[in-house]
Amino acid sequence: MKINYQNLEKKIKVVFKNKDLLIKSLTHKSFNKENNNEKIEFLGDRVLGLVMAKKLLEIYPNEKEGILDKKFAALVNKKTCLEIAHKIDLHKYILTLNVNNKKKIIEDKVLADSCEALIGSVYLDKGFSVVEKFILDLWSEHIKDSINTKIDAKTKLQEFSLKKFKKLPVYKVISNTGPRHKPLFRVGVKLINTKFYISEGKSKKDAEQNAAVLCLLDIKKI
Repeated sequence: MKINYQNLEKKIKVVFKNKDLLIKSLTHKSFNKENNNEKIEFLGDRVLGLVMAKKLLEIYPNEKEGILDKKFAALVNKKTCLEIAHKIDLHKYILTLNVNNKKKIIEDKVLADSCEALIGSVYLDKGFSVVEKFILDLWSEHIKDSINTKIDAKTKLQEFSLKKFKKLPVYKVISNTGPRHKPLFRVGVKLINTKFYISEGKSKKDAEQNAAVLCLLDIKKI
């Protein structure tokens, strides 16, 4: 089935001078090992970071660096890029094949990476001012939500441990069970003078956050 890239251009309000660049930014390496979007994604990731860092400093000129770091991370992570990719129906325009040369279900990572590659291609084709507007328009709701960004439990515990003991908390994976599509992690965390606080999560990161919450509650820091 032929892909209508004009529909994407209308959706993102950017008309490319170099259509091949747009297509390349949405070409996964499984479709073309030589001419794909990996390097453009690398560029797009940096462009997104620059635009967001600049915007956050404009919005929060007096905010502490630690808080800005958290807001920045929430705006540029793969989860947010995936949400933007869904917002513009990016899956309809990505070229990716399986071993049988049949179109397959596009993985979340491929979608998020392609979103960054699209940013890179807009920058290369149109320059910084256009890509900045493109990003800020698509990320507008996420930027508004950034006002509610709080320091997470793991960061709070790290800051407390460094201040009191000059040492980082120690995390340990206790177990990793369940099927690959639905894993269950048990992770423990301890400080210099504490027991291990153990909790569970659907990912290692979630389990670490939950364990940090237990530890903070016990030492009465949240």
